Amino acid sequence: MRVIIQRVKSSQVIVNGEIVGKIGYGLNLLVGISKTDTDAEIDWMTRKCLELRLFPDQADIEGRWQKSIQDINGELLVVSQFTLYGDCRKGRRPSFDKSAVPEVAEELYNLFIEKLHLSGLRVETGKFGAMMQVDIVNDGPVTLILEK
Repeated sequence: MRVIIQRVKSSQVIVNGEIVGKIGYGLNLLVGISKTDTDAEIDWMTRKCLELRLFPDQADIEGRWQKSIQDINGELLVVSQFTLYGDCRKGRRPSFDKSAVPEVAEELYNLFIEKLHLSGLRVETGKFGAMMQVDIVNDGPVTLILEK
């Protein structure tokens, strides 16, 4: 499982000209599921996304990252992105051999969303398998790659 995690001031997903998910301050999560992923990867990634200290403590003059998304009661936008497993090492066209088949990927993607919902935070999503436009106002910018 790979997740591109971005600290954002705001983010939204548009499908067919309609906003399907929108958040304010929080994290934008671009999610790729590999064909070897299981519930164990989902559990680890859920914990990591919720507990990573990516937000400054307003009282800290140096702006060190002391707070998690849970600490600030932030929002999450989760967007499926199978292209995170695109392998561009050979040829001129990416190979997606490591990506999970859509049925498995969608099931694990939905499980990830369910587990994030258990945090009590606001969780918005894109539409699995759809062509989406993602508008991101990155804060920092802070962008990290998580992999399990």
